[in-house]
Amino acid sequence: MIIGLIPARLKSSRLPNKPLLLIDNMPLIMHTLRRAQLCKDLDRVIVCADSTKIIDIVKKYRGEATKTSTSHTNGTERIAEVVKKIKKKIKLVIDIQCDEVFLKPNNIKKLINFHKKNNHFDIVVPHTEIYEKNNESIVKILKKKNNVIYMSRLDVPYNYYTDNKKIPLLRHMDIISFKPKSLIKFSKLKKSALEKIENIELLRGIENNFKIGTFLIQEDDFSINTKNDYMKAKKEMKSCKIRKMYKLNE
Repeated sequence: MIIGLIPARLKSSRLPNKPLLLIDNMPLIMHTLRRAQLCKDLDRVIVCADSTKIIDIVKKYRGEATKTSTSHTNGTERIAEVVKKIKKKIKLVIDIQCDEVFLKPNNIKKLINFHKKNNHFDIVVPHTEIYEKNNESIVKILKKKNNVIYMSRLDVPYNYYTDNKKIPLLRHMDIISFKPKSLIKFSKLKKSALEKIENIELLRGIENNFKIGTFLIQEDDFSINTKNDYMKAKKEMKSCKIRKMYKLNE
């Protein structure tokens, strides 16, 4: 079984109550859930929430949701709790951030296929190429072939030579594939030194010798982190083709 898990919490410092914000008359969390459900490679999609308000909304729209502890410090710990409760054998766990309201179902399929073919990786996080500079909310990946060697919120690698203006940065996408055992092991580890400095969860994996893979996805997904992102999403959702695919199933 391959499952998609969407960790969600109400207390977002930059955008309070984010999962419940309305976009095109539907709660934000439901856009992400509906899009994940459109990926036929996922046998099950579950919202993992710390609030009954989120769970009630998901169930109102006939989605699957489960209550998790309010003490978790990150989404990885939240989904690990749910994986421990599932009795069926799980092959891969796809961690999908709740603010991925423009998630492309085909990108989930690409991630699953890559991890299946590259089963030696404990974790796989795809990347896209960007040219935006000095945005600390975007995590950038450094890699050697398909192996992640570092992640940073700074623009890495640093473009020392000014004539290299067209060299892209590799943006960490917000869908991640875990082997179940690797996810449980990861969630039990303490925050690592570099993770604390950069505030990037997967640095914990790098510092503890997890094999982390990456690959390029051409089509980027737009996620919501700020109020400006939210306002932009409200406008763009009206013309989104994927939105029309679940319009009749609200």
